[in-house]
Amino acid sequence: MKVIIMPRNRASNPLFSLSGGQFFLWLAVLLMVAILGGAALQRLAWGLAPGLWSLENRLHPVFDSPMPGADRALEALAVKVGVLQVKLLHLEVLGARVADLAALPVASLRVANQPSERAAPHEVGQSLNVSQLEAKLSALQTAVRKKNDYFVLLDLAMTQRAAAAAQLPTAMPISSRAQLSSSYGWRKHPFHGDQSTHEGLDFAAPAGTPILAAAGGVVRTATRQNGFGNLVELDHGDGLITRYAHALVLLVKAGELVTRGQMIARVGSTGLSTGAHLHFEVRHNDRALDPAQFLTASPFVSPSTNSRAAR
Repeated sequence: MKVIIMPRNRASNPLFSLSGGQFFLWLAVLLMVAILGGAALQRLAWGLAPGLWSLENRLHPVFDSPMPGADRALEALAVKVGVLQVKLLHLEVLGARVADLAALPVASLRVANQPSERAAPHEVGQSLNVSQLEAKLSALQTAVRKKNDYFVLLDLAMTQRAAAAAQLPTAMPISSRAQLSSSYGWRKHPFHGDQSTHEGLDFAAPAGTPILAAAGGVVRTATRQNGFGNLVELDHGDGLITRYAHALVLLVKAGELVTRGQMIARVGSTGLSTGAHLHFEVRHNDRALDPAQFLTASPFVSPSTNSRAAR
């Protein structure tokens, strides 16, 4: 057998020709080259296989995870629940402290029934699904809003209490240099000698000593009256007034707004008086009250038996 390879143009000479033996020899050579090349490619593929497997393992969580967004949403909700639980706990501790300072019952701070054990965010995410976490988050947000509303009301109540306390004449109406020369109640009148009710406190002090407002209020009276001499009356609201008598000079006018501790006059001995002193009264709806029950400072000295300071 003889193999002849001819070009398309038959007029040309043949490219080459092979005898039967030469053809089978070349075929065997080509098969051997193919086998050797296939073996080399196989070895190369097996060498690259670990890297390909590693790449597949890295991509596996991305493509095989059924709902990666759900896990992230669950974790985010769990974190929000944990943060709100911490805020609520902080509010409860703060509320208990404020209630103690305000002398309020701690039980009144309970605005929601919360579980005694609070789970960490990752524990919440493991034990609850998304809908359960959303429900718990909504309940915690409601509890925090209620707690915040409670603090607003508490602030209002304490503001009102502070305003009421500021109304009370608890500040000393005269400096510590004064001495209590006559108490509230029954006593022998220094002028006509009969037993009579003394409706205030008398503080003996040098003439010119500052007289101070025992509480903030509006000047009701700033004038001279017969027995009281130069007189100042302050209206503190709700029928409560304070009276400062026998002043040397008045430093305020009717209708003027004064603050606690403001100097409103100076000690004198005008009107029915046996010496320089301040006659101080507290009255509610025109009924005399014992000023000592209001004054929180106590520079009081036992009334002098030798002093004859009076109204």
